[in-house]
Amino acid sequence: MDLSPRDTPLDVHTLDELRRRTSVKWRAFDPDVLPLFVAEMDVSPCEAVVDAVTAALRAGDTGYDVGTAYAEAYARFAERRWGWALDAATSRTLPDVMIAVVEVLRVLTGPGDAVVVNPPVYPPFYGFTWNEGRRVVEAPLGADGRLDLDALERAFADATGVAANGRGPGSGRRAVWLVCNPQNPTGTTHTPAELEAALALAARYGVRVVADEIHAPLTRPGLDGRPTTTHTPLLAVPGAETAVAIVSASKAWNLPGLKAAAAVAGPGAVDDLRRIPEEASHGVQHVAVLAHVAALEHGEAWLDAVLAGVERNAWLLADLLAEHLPDARYRPGDATYLAWIDARGLPGDAGRDPRAWFLDRARVALEDGRRFGSGGEGHVRLNLATNVDVLAEAVARMGASLRG
Repeated sequence: MDLSPRDTPLDVHTLDELRRRTSVKWRAFDPDVLPLFVAEMDVSPCEAVVDAVTAALRAGDTGYDVGTAYAEAYARFAERRWGWALDAATSRTLPDVMIAVVEVLRVLTGPGDAVVVNPPVYPPFYGFTWNEGRRVVEAPLGADGRLDLDALERAFADATGVAANGRGPGSGRRAVWLVCNPQNPTGTTHTPAELEAALALAARYGVRVVADEIHAPLTRPGLDGRPTTTHTPLLAVPGAETAVAIVSASKAWNLPGLKAAAAVAGPGAVDDLRRIPEEASHGVQHVAVLAHVAALEHGEAWLDAVLAGVERNAWLLADLLAEHLPDARYRPGDATYLAWIDARGLPGDAGRDPRAWFLDRARVALEDGRRFGSGGEGHVRLNLATNVDVLAEAVARMGASLRG
């Protein structure tokens, strides 16, 4: 198997060095466990981020954040990366992606209203929605991992009480489609045609659309002649005039401890963002914004090097699973540094509860697929953003656990 390149930011730290970290990835389990569960990358920050944070601390620039510098930096990145002309003037800087989602949901819906999601999907989509007193309606992805328009239509009808085909009086309830773009955990990149069709369907049922685009910069480059894909910003798609996108650099540049995000409105949703209370911005960390701006402005080469390592690891994982766990099913996605593994073909308890099996028997920590909603049973999510040796050791342990 081809392990090149071997000089990416994922290949810098040894396991012993990584174990000195004190974040949840390295403290949630005993030291003998290989942690490949939570979405933290085993990298050092890019130098631009280190320089920006260090300069802010030395200058005492640690006050309150103000202005639209975050969205302006993201707009320049989006123009370079995807040709998307984001309007920073229609943005709100907010403390975090999920806090931004909640604030938008509070404006667009009320208690008892419905939020449509596409499982398997990021677990906080459920928890944060329920915590706001909203109802979750599922529209599962198709067997191919792509948006299922029939399932979406049924969910929109359920969410709004409008009869099939968008006809009928409806319940008077508001509803939101909360779409993960690209999809976590599958790595699916939704195409322009898929998004345009889904937006038209949402408009027919009066459903507002909110996109979590935190994984957008993590669309991978392809390797050894494999085809490349690109992220499609929701707001760049026809029909997204009343939609809202939540963007952030935190996932792509490994800054979960320095949270920041921006909510960006389509032209028909600008007034909705204005209705988010001013107090919602009080939790924005100014130093985090400076870090994210530096990443977006000066960290693109670092990001590309990370993505080369993730792409290598995605296909290495496929080879390792074929060797050690041939009854598991895995297809590398097009984005994210996460792998969605179908373990239902494994024997006994390993297929019924793979997360518990691999933790107890292999001492490898993965995310439980059941947390991602319908379709997650018998699946696990594995974090690819580590070095080759850790990944190979983890899969070897997993295979050995079935033979022991």
